[in-house]
Amino acid sequence: MAITAQDVKELRDATGAGMMDCKKALGESGGDFEKAVLWLRERGIAKAAKRQDRAASEGAVASYIHMGGKVGVLVEVNCETDFVARGAEFQTFVKDVCLQVCSAAPRWVRREDVTPDELVAEKALYMQQARETGKPEQILEKIAQGKLGKWYSEVCLLEQPSVKPEHDGKTIQDLMIQLSGKCGEKIDVRRFVRFELGEGIEKKQSNLAEEVAAELAKVQG
Repeated sequence: MAITAQDVKELRDATGAGMMDCKKALGESGGDFEKAVLWLRERGIAKAAKRQDRAASEGAVASYIHMGGKVGVLVEVNCETDFVARGAEFQTFVKDVCLQVCSAAPRWVRREDVTPDELVAEKALYMQQARETGKPEQILEKIAQGKLGKWYSEVCLLEQPSVKPEHDGKTIQDLMIQLSGKCGEKIDVRRFVRFELGEGIEKKQSNLAEEVAAELAKVQG
């Protein structure tokens, strides 16, 4: 039985499991929805979504320095108990998040964090690009939304595919939900900051050059 994107979406909506887990569950269950739900529950994956309302105030703040000190990362990942925070699987996940932030340079943790102004500007760009294709006006919104979805997967940490090949394309959110299922606690990537040596300096130098040129023009005038 062919498994469609809609099948995967419906299973994800029903269980809160990640896209890759839902796709695998449907494959293992021959496309049977109920069997796929059971497959996820048996592995603790489907239960993870129900934990999202719990308080998670334990966890870890971790750092990662890469490329001879040219890129540095700080992340905070939360869980519910210190016992889980000290566990090997949680610590591995935290390190993976650090590596992801360092390598893929996300701008936000999740799409809800994107500033309204940034979102409006990005969508306007995609709407304009869609119009330039000559497509009918009624499908421009759908095209723009599709491009926004791809953009989210590039700039939002939880929607980025893991940079580690052994994760087989799972997103950071997929891995987070999977860990939650294993440890029985809410896991949450709360925040991160990424420093890159020299970031923003060229722009400041350019602005300074413009200011100097303007002052010289005044003097010469």
